[in-house]
Amino acid sequence: MIGPIVTVTIDRPLGSYHPDHLDMYYPINYGYIEGTMAADGEEEDAYILGVTEPVSEFTGRIIAIINRENDIEHKWVVAPDGITFTR
Repeated sequence: MIGPIVTVTIDRPLGSYHPDHLDMYYPINYGYIEGTMAADGEEEDAYILGVTEPVSEFTGRIIAIINRENDIEHKWVVAPDGITFTR
């Protein structure tokens, strides 16, 4: 699934804290892909890399997928088209 362009709705903007877990700080924009369901029954989650300010929506390319141990959901990593990252 790496490569497609997606639009992410940001519900945890860069610099915010989780509304229920106030010790959880978001150093990057985090959100979901509306209408794309994940294995947990919720919309697919995504981290945004390469954007250094809080945003409410972002369109970019899926550059990686994080497979979490002991969890049925994955996290997509989305970045501006044309930007690359190394491990």
